[in-house]
Amino acid sequence: MSDLPPPAPPVFATDVDADHRSGFVSFVGRPNAGKSTLTNALVGTKVAITSDKPQTTRTVVRGIVHRSDAQLVLVDTPGVHRPRTLLGERLNDLVAATWGEVDVVAVCFPADEKIGPGDRFIAAEVAKLKHTVKVAVATKTDLAGPERIGEHLMAISALGTDLDIEWAEIVPVSATAGDQVGLLADLLVPLMPPGPPLYPEGELTDSPEEVLVAELIREAALDGVRDELPHSIAVLVEEMELREDRPADKPLLDVHAILFVERDSQKGIVIGRKGARLRQVGTAARQQIQTLLGTPVHLDLRVKVAKDWQRDPRQLRKLGF
Repeated sequence: MSDLPPPAPPVFATDVDADHRSGFVSFVGRPNAGKSTLTNALVGTKVAITSDKPQTTRTVVRGIVHRSDAQLVLVDTPGVHRPRTLLGERLNDLVAATWGEVDVVAVCFPADEKIGPGDRFIAAEVAKLKHTVKVAVATKTDLAGPERIGEHLMAISALGTDLDIEWAEIVPVSATAGDQVGLLADLLVPLMPPGPPLYPEGELTDSPEEVLVAELIREAALDGVRDELPHSIAVLVEEMELREDRPADKPLLDVHAILFVERDSQKGIVIGRKGARLRQVGTAARQQIQTLLGTPVHLDLRVKVAKDWQRDPRQLRKLGF
């Protein structure tokens, strides 16, 4: 089943500029290539969580860029990697399915690292898409000097030649510093097909609020953990509703969520001494949720063990994978 939205409702020709363009761009690359940070920078607000831990993105996140001349729907996908679990296999399948449904595939190559086997593997898979426009993005240019960036751009061009990929554009950007992010959008617009907007004005993502909230909690939980623990953390929002009997000018959103780990030892790490770490996670997540939704939030966060959930089909279904 397609993961893209249903067709937009009919729009009369008088409502849309005849030169208006709209379409889908999928950012792909290996884990921690800067795809989510770039998505957020282009949208202008946070629609995808970011972390210095690889393989942070686990869902297809769509961010929507509204312009007078175009609407870009940015599809941020999980990083393609050699899977070690059933979850990893399903994430790779999700990425592959997305590639065939977009107008442009933009492959992200971090400028602070040389092109490696993982990059080459992804580019080779993208080369198989015969009817999809390909763009190369040299990300994280703020972490590399001019000489290194020049070498990187030449290496990307050479990779395209080796794999018979015709890059429509090769664009160096720094999402963190904001360098050339606007230029990237300007270059993507002409690659979109003519057509009316696919989403209403002002809508910045089509992810359900419960999914966004769960991701913000997971982002807070990832901060400061290491080794295998980041990959063992999952979050499920059980309930989210406005508290009754509150005055209209003083709403309070009750969020009840479960933070899952795979082993008892991990549960202790996440909770921390006398619950100190879990309180930190809750405070950081609550602030992000309030910023996202514009409503004061009461966050009830519990930690449970779901043994080896990354390898358990039943647990994966429960968690939405």
